[in-house]
Amino acid sequence: MSDQLMSVYNRAEPVFVRGEGVWLHTAEGDTYLDCVAGIATNALGHAHPRLVAALTEQAGKLWHLSNVFRIPGQERLAERICAASFGERLFFTNSGAEAVEAALKTARRYHAAGGAPERIDIIGFTGSFHGRTYATINASGNPSYLDGFGPRLPGYVQLDIDDRAALAAAIARPTTAAVIVEPVQGEGGARALPGEWLLDLRRLCSDHGVLLIHDEVQSGMGRTGRLFAYQWFEGAEPDIMAIAKALGCGFPVGACVATAEAARGMVAGVHGSTFGGNPLAMAVAEAAFDEISRPETLANAQLIGRRLAEGLARIAADHPSIVVDIRGKGMLIGVKLAVNNREFMAAARRHRLLVAGGGDNCVRMLPSLLMREDEADLALERFAATVAGFAAMGERAA
Repeated sequence: MSDQLMSVYNRAEPVFVRGEGVWLHTAEGDTYLDCVAGIATNALGHAHPRLVAALTEQAGKLWHLSNVFRIPGQERLAERICAASFGERLFFTNSGAEAVEAALKTARRYHAAGGAPERIDIIGFTGSFHGRTYATINASGNPSYLDGFGPRLPGYVQLDIDDRAALAAAIARPTTAAVIVEPVQGEGGARALPGEWLLDLRRLCSDHGVLLIHDEVQSGMGRTGRLFAYQWFEGAEPDIMAIAKALGCGFPVGACVATAEAARGMVAGVHGSTFGGNPLAMAVAEAAFDEISRPETLANAQLIGRRLAEGLARIAADHPSIVVDIRGKGMLIGVKLAVNNREFMAAARRHRLLVAGGGDNCVRMLPSLLMREDEADLALERFAATVAGFAAMGERAA
């Protein structure tokens, strides 16, 4: 490990040098089944030929332009994303955190442009995660992210997601600007919020002139089996949405999507980005959007998501002392454990299976949306072997 790198990550061995589809390879020739996918980012797996071709072709033409100039790739992709969603306006970023930042600024500018600059409060929820910038850690529901970074920013409110009365009261306050929520929580433990809850939240926000922001950085772009998670529930669409991760399938790109009304305050000069929406990013993201939005890709995400969830449920039934609960939606799957999740991740690596961590002592399964049935079965086999190892340790200890 290099001493020159800041020690902000607890990095794990091994070191990977090559990837193909759902497989990662080390220089020593070891092969791992990847159910992390860059934390739900490599939605089409590693080295997808269409993405490689798009990147290579654009790299020989034009990498970067200032947003002072028109970038045709931005216009084409924005039109496609808006046509496939509730959106009417879009701003391109480099990451999910930047997309959330743009969403927060859009919400506050909306009220300022409407003559109510006092409406600044952003309501978030315990267990949520919205990024690592200063504003997004204030919007997130994990107090530890704020430790050592000075006082909490004004205008950020955290509530228990199950306290409907407190939520209704907070939304009704005259200083409330927006509510931000993940329709399927990622880092917080892969909790899929019920349709009734999301629809009730939509109604509360509409009744009080409060904007609704959906953070679909992890749940968007096909991860749940629909292009966007809100599309599972008719009438639940937000006013603003942040997307990233799978939007570039590993190339850094994000976007803030909004209705024309919600974006009324985003006029020339109030926001910007040096690299956001550059030609290289747009070429890759256009190709990724083409592949992810195909009905066959979304159908496969639903099929494999069910196969994994059902298989994990069987493992849980066989080992209730190890596996507590199966959560999530589509191919954003969380497994709540009775054993330490970090120790479980390390044990899974010994079985050549890569799984992600998560809050509430969960591990997450986030593989490529193109995973085949035989690959899903192998992932379940390796997961079961990991669980059986912990069960055997428990029996020996008893």
